[in-house]
Amino acid sequence: MPWAMSDLHTRMMQLALSEARNAATVGEVPIGAVVYTADGTVLAKAHNQPQAMADATAHAELLAARGALAMRMPATPYLDDCYIAVTLEPCAMCAQALSWLRVKAIYFGAYDVKSGGVENGAQVLKHAHHKPEVIGGLCEVECAELMKDFFAKRR
Repeated sequence: MPWAMSDLHTRMMQLALSEARNAATVGEVPIGAVVYTADGTVLAKAHNQPQAMADATAHAELLAARGALAMRMPATPYLDDCYIAVTLEPCAMCAQALSWLRVKAIYFGAYDVKSGGVENGAQVLKHAHHKPEVIGGLCEVECAELMKDFFAKRR
């Protein structure tokens, strides 16, 4: 493996942060996500696009997961050998989708006490059939500051 696993996840969170910054520049809530394998192969990355796509479900996690699925050949409905790095704790919808996709682990940056669905709120993974490993707080300060700055500028 070319990367130590902790370095790999931090590197992928930096890519997710880049996606989140891209979202902010176009007026979308700055959340970014990257789906990748243990050897550091990025299958897909995305940022929130509910406004651009006129779709309230166009969350970064779902867009990145769909992109990763499209890269898999032969086609499979699962990402069971994949990780996802996302800048904000996934909401209940995204957490459940990541469970159904059987992702290996979810790495998230900032905690979302209002709308999170993993560590906060619904905590849907407690009752899911597939329970990905969850590691919160990766690059937490940087991820939280990006959200805070975005909303401060909108007020």
